[in-house]
Amino acid sequence: MRLVAENLAGERGGEILFSGLNFAVAGGEALMITGPNGAGKSTLLRIIAGLLDKAEGRIRLDAAPAGFDGLVSACHYLGHLNAMKPVLSVEENLRFWQSFSGIGNHTIDEALDRVQLGDIGHLPFGYLSTGQKRRASIARLLISHRPVWLLDEPTAGLDKGSEDQFAGVMRAHLSGGGIVVAATHLPLGLDGAQELVMGRGGF
Repeated sequence: MRLVAENLAGERGGEILFSGLNFAVAGGEALMITGPNGAGKSTLLRIIAGLLDKAEGRIRLDAAPAGFDGLVSACHYLGHLNAMKPVLSVEENLRFWQSFSGIGNHTIDEALDRVQLGDIGHLPFGYLSTGQKRRASIARLLISHRPVWLLDEPTAGLDKGSEDQFAGVMRAHLSGGGIVVAATHLPLGLDGAQELVMGRGGF
């Protein structure tokens, strides 16, 4: 499996944010996307996820694993928002996402235990603290299998202990042959990750 970008360009509101972008990330590898606000980091992730159209170039997933018919179907996207309904319980939210995205390697109970929320899955999502909400959204990555994880500031709102725990979750995903592409201002604890530094007007 190999995620490949060739001469990729992205725009927002008719303005080109980046162009001529090339990279390749193989299974078991991570790519950290860094740079100032407004450089196009989130736009790039959304283009990879199929949520935005690219301005030019190509983005593809070579040798996609069995069961995935292309890049979009192979992606988990974790954006700035947690994509959970506040009036539903944490477990109800995760059941919805599992029915939408399919079964993964972890049950909902196992995923909640992994992010140390096993005792509050019955609570409405809206009752949770900022850090707990982010950890619940991380559990969504575990309950449905997707080989490519696209993460936008994934540690926002997490304390140091939760950051370390999430680093372990990502390392486990990579050790299983997965790919992580993360936009971040902070180190994520993934040794050997590639880095793409983005900036307005070029690279």
